[in-house]
Amino acid sequence: MEYIVQTENLSKSFGKEQAVSNINLKIRKGEIYGFLGPNGAGKTTTIRMLLGLMKPSSGTIKIFQKDVTKDRINILAKVGSLVENPSYYPHLTAYENLEALRKILGVPKSRIDEVLAIVRLKDAANKKVKGFSLGMKQRLGIAASLLHNPELLILDEPTNGLDPSGIIEIRNLIKRLPAEYGMTIIISSHLLSEIDQMATQVGIVSKGKMIFQDSIEAMRKSAQPKVFIKVSDAEKGWRSLVAHGIKAEHKEGLISLDECSDEKVAHIVQILVQEGILVYRVEEEKRSLEDIFLQMTTGEQLI
Repeated sequence: MEYIVQTENLSKSFGKEQAVSNINLKIRKGEIYGFLGPNGAGKTTTIRMLLGLMKPSSGTIKIFQKDVTKDRINILAKVGSLVENPSYYPHLTAYENLEALRKILGVPKSRIDEVLAIVRLKDAANKKVKGFSLGMKQRLGIAASLLHNPELLILDEPTNGLDPSGIIEIRNLIKRLPAEYGMTIIISSHLLSEIDQMATQVGIVSKGKMIFQDSIEAMRKSAQPKVFIKVSDAEKGWRSLVAHGIKAEHKEGLISLDECSDEKVAHIVQILVQEGILVYRVEEEKRSLEDIFLQMTTGEQLI
């Protein structure tokens, strides 16, 4: 399986403080990888190590299946990034800002119009950047990161501080890039609601450690409702249901079931009553993705 980014036991310490501890990222080609965690969880430190802006204390980083410490210049030539706030010259136009960067990168002049079109700033190409909205500045920052046509794009909190319309602009842009330009994207955020609408894969960090890495669909399954039945004898009831081929769990007087239809719940209650077990209460517990995220990052045990 081809991983564009793969880290093994990536760690970073600042004195006695462990900012990142044994992170194992696995990011496939063409994915939008949501790198999630509360503020201070270690996301930006990890991204800085991926970009060679910071040396790891231990562990390895492979990008395009090459070791970053041994082949950094060639690897980073195929990586675009926007870390924190984009840099620009406010007294220059959007076009002039990109022209200054184009000369450094040595890409064709035609590429400026191409990236302005991608981020939908072509109409504002000759406007001075100091008059841009925050959303327009973020899009210009992304345009700059796309100038050299990277295969991997790393965006650190790209929607931070934007109003709702700016967030939608950036979100729609990010969703287009893999399909239209074959890019792989890493996007960090502390907001699950944002990542949920863009990402195909999710990695969640808390206190510097990776606590979840899987598809967004796998995370949604964790958020599906559960049914809890309070009964007089949970273990006997659980055994009865298992004997009838019904998957269930029991704990502290409660039988728990994954999401069930009303008909299935009625059938289960009927089985329990026939077995002479008193049914005191039937409850459905709904959990949002945000609930699951909060439980993961606060260290609470998931049921």
